[in-house]
Order: sequence, then C-alpha cells, then structure tokens
Amino acid sequence: MLDATVEEKNFPCSDHQPWLNQRDPEGCNRKLRLLVRTASNSYFAQVVSSLDIPEPKSARDAVESHWNVLAAANAATLPAFRTIAHIAKALESYTDKEVLSAVEAKLQNKKTDRVPLRTAEFQQFISAPPEKAGDYPPTGSEFFIRAAHPKDGLPEGVARVVLAHRLREVRAQTGFTRFEASTPNLQGEYPENDIGVKAAPLAAHVTWLPGIEIRGEGIFIQLDEGAVRKWEERKAVKDRARALEQGHRRWLHRRSGGDASKEEKLPPFYGGRYYLLHSLSHLLIQAVSLSCGYSASAIRERIYCEAGTVGPPMAAILLSTGTSGTEGTLGGLLLQGRALREHLGRAYDMGVLCSNDPVCAAHDPVADPTGRNLEGAACHGCVFIAEPSCEQFNSFLDRALIFPTLGHEEVAFFRDRP
Repeated sequence: MLDATVEEKNFPCSDHQPWLNQRDPEGCNRKLRLLVRTASNSYFAQVVSSLDIPEPKSARDAVESHWNVLAAANAATLPAFRTIAHIAKALESYTDKEVLSAVEAKLQNKKTDRVPLRTAEFQQFISAPPEKAGDYPPTGSEFFIRAAHPKDGLPEGVARVVLAHRLREVRAQTGFTRFEASTPNLQGEYPENDIGVKAAPLAAHVTWLPGIEIRGEGIFIQLDEGAVRKWEERKAVKDRARALEQGHRRWLHRRSGGDASKEEKLPPFYGGRYYLLHSLSHLLIQAVSLSCGYSASAIRERIYCEAGTVGPPMAAILLSTGTSGTEGTLGGLLLQGRALREHLGRAYDMGVLCSNDPVCAAHDPVADPTGRNLEGAACHGCVFIAEPSCEQFNSFLDRALIFPTLGHEEVAFFRDRP
C-alpha cells in the first residue's frame, strides 16, 4: 500500500476521464497515484464567488440607454436633445461636459478599467454610511450595509465595523482538483498559470457553469492600516514572516517537483499580513458562533488583503452566513458586530493557548516532516475550522501573529486582551 502511493512505482495512466466518458485529448505520460475514495483530498472544488453590489449610475449608463438618440450629440445639438422629455429626465443629474465625455467614450469604444473583484468590494464596504435609528433595508434590496458604532467603542487596532444587513453572493464552480487544492489569489480568483495543480473540467464541452445564489448577512471588520504597517515593521514580525516564507518556498519546491522555472509561476508568498487576517478570521468565526445562533461551519470568511504594492492597501475580513432560499437569514450574526470587543476577547482566550501546546506553538513550517509548510502555530486544536468555511483549505495560518503565543509573545498584533 505504501508503494502504491509513490507515483513512479505505479501503473501508467490510461488517459481515461470517466466523469466525462472520454479520454484526455492532451494525453498523459504519468503514472497513477493511489487515492482513497473517501479521503478528504479526493476532490477539491474550484469555486469563484462575488458579492452582488449595485453600481452607482453614471453618465455613460444614461447615454447608453438612449444611444439611438444621443449618438449624434455634440456641443451644438445636446441642448436640443435636452428638450426631449425622456432624454431630459435621463440626463438631469449630469452636466453637458459629463454627457459629451460619455458620448465620446462610447464612440471610441473605450472600455472602463476593470477594478479587481475584492478591491471593488472593499471600496464599497469602507464607504458605508453610518447607521442611524429607523434606517432599515428597503423592500427587495440585495445589498444594504451600515457602519456600526459599538457602545464600548472599537478595540485598539480596529478601524471600522460594517454591518451587512443584506448580502447576495453568487458562487460558481469552475472545475476541481485532486490530491491538492489549487490556491486562489488575493482577489479570490484562480490564476491560469498555476501549473502545480491542473484543474479538471466539469464537462466535456463547457458552455455554462453550475452556480448558486446565497442571500444572508455579515460583519465586515477592517483593521487600522497604520497599526498594521507599524506591526509589519517590527523586527520580530519580520523574522516570523521570513520563517513562514521559507516554509512557503519548501511547499513551492515540493509542488513544482523541484523545477525552478515552474516555481516562478506558482502563487507567491502573500506576506505576514495575510496570515494575520486569515488566522483572525478563523478564531473570530469560532468565537462568534457561540453567540449568534449559527454553527461555525455555517459562517464563511472573505479575506481582503493587499499591502499596497499592486493596488490600494487592504486589511479586512468579512464573516457571512446565508441560505439559498429567498428569505435570507434572521440577523443573528449581524448583531454580533456591535459586540466586537467581547468576541475579540473570547477569540484571545482561544488563541493564546492551544490544547496541543507546546507542540502546536513550536511547529516549524520549514522542518515539518509531514509537509505542513504553510502553517505556523496552527492545528485542529485551535485555528482550523470546517473546510467549507475557509477560503484556503486551512492553510496560511499562524495564531502567533494575532495573540501572544507560547514562545512567540513578541509578534502578536493584539498584545493585550481586547
């Protein structure tokens, strides 16, 4: 049985893809590997999701909706077009300059720059208006967010808490992998050049993808960017991030088969910031689940992370729950956002000591013989949660970066109990 797990010692692949009832058109020159049918690594779904956030109307929208008339608009003719009742109503919010710029862009077929998925969502959350008495979601609304102001204030290091009263998430499965999960990037997308793991198609001829709509609620928590940057500059944190990066390199080496040219195409190290946000998300899911009425496996995470190198800096998480029914959820998770300090304190108690300490706290991501090179101080006794709730299949975790951990007290972002 042990020899059957070694690819070089097994039978050659026959190119057959039984779920498609065909053979692989590209062929296969590799050998089979043993896979237990009920093992957790037998199937990893590739799921891309997006929040449905209505975009604000623009002059371009108005122009395109009446393009049959406004295609001929210019500085001389636009005033005449504004005398037409339905055109005047559509353009009443825009100046002549804005309308003519939109017409010119349409004529030249200029495309607006696409903002990356997570960045666009993050910008919407941080611009949420403050909540006020009597402000309720309109009937039929799919997205309704308000910035909360907890009675006891925000914990140190937290910049903003946004209550998402209404959320609509669309999820679509694009493929699947076996043995090892394909790693999504910081925008939640699967890069095409991730050659370490080849995704299998869902069907022989894909013209559509299976998708689902989830309606629910959530809590958006943004860390203070200044505090995060100051934390990243600490020597102890840099040393810890360097150790995690070395573990990541070992993982890259193993996944690429030692081919340096392939390693360059694999997902890069996301930095200590991502480990911080991801680990905080897991501990908060466990803490919040004790009060909100939903199990931890019913709460999903969404990480917003960017150090500012390729886009605006982001350091936030979204904890959400939902259902495929049309009624959504009942608000139990939403209300916990007003008690963030209490839940952070509970997460602190869970994170400072693990039932597997000192073994868990002393875990070395570089020298681990079991291949757990993507985790620092993290295991099933503290940080790991149900895999459907996690974006990274319980990888890229280290509770030492959040709260004081045995032997690593100096690298914690929250040094004191909130």
